[in-house]
Amino acid sequence: MKLFYSPGACSIGIHVILEEIGKPFETQVVSTRDGSNKKPEYLAINPKAKVPALLRDDGKVLTEFPVIAWWLAKANPMSNLIAVEFEAEARTLEWMDYLCGTVHPQGFTRQFRPGNFAKDAEDEARVIAQGKALAEGYLQVIEKGLAGDPWLLPSGYSVADCALFFITGWASGRAGMTLPPKLARHHAAMLARPAVQRALAREAK
Repeated sequence: MKLFYSPGACSIGIHVILEEIGKPFETQVVSTRDGSNKKPEYLAINPKAKVPALLRDDGKVLTEFPVIAWWLAKANPMSNLIAVEFEAEARTLEWMDYLCGTVHPQGFTRQFRPGNFAKDAEDEARVIAQGKALAEGYLQVIEKGLAGDPWLLPSGYSVADCALFFITGWASGRAGMTLPPKLARHHAAMLARPAVQRALAREAK
């Protein structure tokens, strides 16, 4: 398999999942900062111009974080990255959809790429402030809903925690926010995992 990722992007969560699974995989940097994600060679792989993308062993490409995470977990059940019980699996998908589909773009893309939302340069300050306010609210929702302490779900560590990791990393890092207590414990628990350490080290090269 090959993971297409951008350093500092949400793709770190998929990188962690691949490290957790432990099967051989390659990585290729597609920097969203320098526009590599919009170059023809990457658009041929993922016309959406987004990361992550996963080239599977069968030669087919998967896109969208929740789908890649779900597929990796289901294809590698020995890794115990998604609950077998139906309700718990549904809750895992529910969290990933919220984190990737709401918290990511509304809370953090507004802060990091205000030009995507602002009507002009003067409007960017308003967009950034709005993103920070939304992010603060989202973190409180997650804090109250975090049922596993330190993990998101009472069923234990899952791919949903890998999605939350990029959110808490952005919040406590680039956005300079203070994590609520449970989320702080979650982030510390993630940083203590060898798979997370390996993924971070590989992306730092």
